Order: sequence, then structure tokens, then C-alpha cells
Amino acid sequence: MVQLSETNGGGEVQNAPAFFGVLRALRHRNFLLFFFGHGISLIGTWIQSVALSWLVYRLTGSALLLGLVAFVGQIPILPLAPWTGVLADRWPLRRVLVITQTLAMVQAFILAAATYSGAIQIWQILVLSATMGVINAFDMPSRQAFVIEMVEQPGDLSNAIALNSFLVNGARLIGPALAGMIIAEVGEATCFLLNAISYVGVIAALMLMRLTRTTPKSATSLMRGLRDGLTYAVGFAPIRTVLILVAITSLMGMSYMTLMPIFAADILGGGSHTLGFLLSASGLGALAAAFYLASRKSVIGLGRVIAFGTSLFGCTLIAVAWSRNLWLSMILMAFLGMGMMLQIASCNTVLQSIVEEDKRGRIMSLFTIAFLGMTPIGSLLAGGMARGFGAPLALTLGGVCCVIGAVWFAFQLPKLRATVRAAYVRSGLLISVDEKTS
Repeated sequence: MVQLSETNGGGEVQNAPAFFGVLRALRHRNFLLFFFGHGISLIGTWIQSVALSWLVYRLTGSALLLGLVAFVGQIPILPLAPWTGVLADRWPLRRVLVITQTLAMVQAFILAAATYSGAIQIWQILVLSATMGVINAFDMPSRQAFVIEMVEQPGDLSNAIALNSFLVNGARLIGPALAGMIIAEVGEATCFLLNAISYVGVIAALMLMRLTRTTPKSATSLMRGLRDGLTYAVGFAPIRTVLILVAITSLMGMSYMTLMPIFAADILGGGSHTLGFLLSASGLGALAAAFYLASRKSVIGLGRVIAFGTSLFGCTLIAVAWSRNLWLSMILMAFLGMGMMLQIASCNTVLQSIVEEDKRGRIMSLFTIAFLGMTPIGSLLAGGMARGFGAPLALTLGGVCCVIGAVWFAFQLPKLRATVRAAYVRSGLLISVDEKTS
């Protein structure tokens, strides 16, 4: 039997690393810039997300239109991301991200101006949401693949992903609460304006980076690159299994975001503040999960974390569906956010740790499809079910499907373990004892 030991990403065995804390990826200047610049932008993004859902529900009172806006805002990812993933393996990633973040800033300024005018209509919201979906189809795979260029050492990759998740959910904790207060005081338009301004932080961070490492760029044609990426993902069992699980939970579970205005206003009898409290509670739980993942010293055992996180997410979805008390709902939302983050961040880490370097953009585009591309279909489905059968039943069905997915994944783990560890050895995250002593 081949025994394995952890390495620091540079081929040496990890005994007592000097900077092996939860913030170790921040020792890389480029990631430090990204962390703070992107953090400012993410707070703005969450403010806009909550304000947009509240604006749609205030204007229409329709659960179906809530689902439709979420659908058109994310559905472009489904047809575009496979191609943008190929392009991410061909183009300079920083340049792509500067362009996408600038376009997102313009979109937010237009949304703010239309809302300030007082004449904004639902069709305008749908067009602007679809535009943002196209931008995200280019941005997401490139941003995911760009992490390895910022941290330089593969051994810090998992920590960087966890810290990025910590950042996203710190923003989720702050952004919705701020959005609730801003909406109540000055309205949704100011939320959109603040988001537009917040993009300055991440654009500045990208421009200030000094990159010394770039991922290998593919020279194949778009069609050949797409075919090679799909063949690799389908043929490599660990990647295939992780992507299927993410797709199931995104399709059936992530629609809870679309239904939250209904729970806040109609079921719990609150207003925009209530919506902010619920989403902030989810962010707090996700923040705790991200902190735990950042503190882990090894990628070993993440499969069990994925199975546990998915089951926790599904069970709390069911419980939230039938809670009629705000405090209980907030506690449950915290555990819901925790389960969601344990699953998504761990899946991201596993994929980035085992993927071949020249296919990173394509695999992360498939992860984007599974995570975000399935969500709009689920949002539309959930909106339709909520209209016909009620939001609690729609959320319950989603939770049941997530639990089933967790059980299926847990049964796959024993068959995947040897293949995953071999991939860790190939990437330099683990070394065998035979290699160490040779």
C-alpha cells in the first residue's frame, strides 16, 4: 500500500508550517489586494441583489415574476459558460476580469438611473438582469480559474478558496442588513448606485496586481477545446460526481433565495428589514462554515464534509419551510447557510485541487453551470410551484431532493477516494512515502 503525506505545494513535507493559520493565503500580495477590493464589491452586490428582489415584489406582488427575474439573470450562464470556459483557458484572465467588472458597474449605474426616474418597468428589470447574466457567464469561470494565479503556491489554494468564501459570506452578512435599512430609508435606487460605486474597489485591485504565475493557455480551436473539456469532466469520476451533486442542490435548493421575500412578507408578516435579517442569518452561518474550512490544514476528508454539508442544507430547507417564528427562522437560516457553504466551497476546493492545469477554465465553467446555471431553472420552477401550491411546499420539495443527493454522494465516496488521492499526488498536495524516500 502506498502511504501519503501532505506537502506545502512545493514538494516538501508539511511538519510545522510557519504561516499555517486561517489567513495564510493573504501573505500573497495579489490575493491580499483581491481580498479587500473584491470584498467591497461583494457588499455592493448583495445590497443590489436584495434591493432588486424587493423592488420586483413591491412592483408586482408576484412570486412567478420573482422567479422569472432570477431566471433571466442567471440563465445566460447555461448556454454561454461552456464556451467562456474554453476562452478562459485561452485569454489573459486579469484582462477578462477588468472588462467584466467594468461592464457590471455600468449595468448597476443604468439600473440606479432607471429606478431614480420612478418609471422603471418590469421589462427593463428583465433586460438588465439578463445583461448581468451574460456578464457573469464570462466573469465566473475566469474568476474561479484566476485564484491559482494569485496565490502562486498550490498548497495555499484551498485556503484561498475558503477565504474567498469567507469574504462572500461576510458580505452576505453585511449587505442584506444594509439593504434592508437603505430600502426602508431612501429606497431601492440608492442600493443600486452604491453597488455601482463599489466596483471601483475590485477594478483597482486587479490593476495593481503584479502577476508572476499564469496558468497554461490552450491553443486548440473553440470546438475542440469544448469537446476535450467535456470528455475530461465526464470521464473523470470524481469531477463528474461533484458536478452532478452541485447541479442537484442548485436546481432544487438554491431557489430559496427567490422565495425569501414571500416568507419575509407573507408568512412571517415582516418587511424589508425581515428579509435582510433572514439573509444575514444565512450569511452568518455560511461565514462560520467558511472560517472552519479556512482553518483546515488538509484537503483530506473534504468528501465527508461535502456529504454532511449537503444533508444539513436539505434538512434545514425543510425546517425553514414550516417555521412561523422569526427567531426560529433566523436560527434555521444560519444552519442552512452553514450547510450550503460547507458543500459549495468544499466542492470548489476539490475540483481545483484535482483538475489538470490546462483544463482549469473549462472545469470551472462546468462548475459555474452546475452552481449558477441550474439555479435559474430551479428559481422558475420554485416560483411556479409557490404560485400553485404555496412557498412552503416548494421549499420542502427542494430540501427533500438535496437530502437524497447527499445520501447518493455518500455512497459514491468509497469508490472515489483512491482516484482523488492520486490526483492530489499529481498536483503536489500529497506525496507518497516511496517518492519521499527515493
